[in-house]
Amino acid sequence: MCMGGGGAKTPEVKPAPTAPPIVAPIDADADAKKAGDEERRKRQAASGRSSTILTGGLGDVSTAETGRKKLLGE
Repeated sequence: MCMGGGGAKTPEVKPAPTAPPIVAPIDADADAKKAGDEERRKRQAASGRSSTILTGGLGDVSTAETGRKKLLGE
């Protein structure tokens, strides 16, 4: 039971702080970007495809050495 006069006031709400302005990213110089792309392309061409191909056209045709069968815990 509330018996008394309510002398409570609503607290004042302060305005939210403003966000800092968004700064656009600085674009790299077009010549520098072109030179970087050219250097990357040269490195890729020098490495060739042989480093990514691990098998022949038929895939891996070797047999797996699995050993003898075991029960778990032995």
